[in-house]
Amino acid sequence: MKHQQGFTLIELIVVIVILGILAATALPKFADLQKDARLSTIKGAQAAIQSAAAMAHSVYLVGTAASNVAVNLDGTSITMANGYPDATATGIQAAAGLSGNDYTLTVANPFLVRAINAETPASCQVSYTQATPVSAPVITLTATRANC
Repeated sequence: MKHQQGFTLIELIVVIVILGILAATALPKFADLQKDARLSTIKGAQAAIQSAAAMAHSVYLVGTAASNVAVNLDGTSITMANGYPDATATGIQAAAGLSGNDYTLTVANPFLVRAINAETPASCQVSYTQATPVSAPVITLTATRANC
């Protein structure tokens, strides 16, 4: 009598069922990674804006006393308002290195940076309100995982 080696049909079906159950429980965890990625991207934009504003203000303090004189950051001329980058493409956008390829940008005061393809774009953004003569710029993150 020959001994055949291999799996029976029942064993194969049980393995397929177990794999199906595992996939069904794991899939929702991995399917929502896009929301996490968009939220992380917008938080990265916030950090870039904060550090760029601080660097430009530092260069301004070291170099000049006039509040609306452009400063030079790594060879890029940054337009200033009240000692900080202004809310323009040549101001905070250039200082932070933000690109329209990576974000949806609204160049105005406040300067808005929104995650591309967010479920609720207005709730997945960071805003930069230009400095006034009496206050520093206001950088506000409006983003939750659910809205991104």
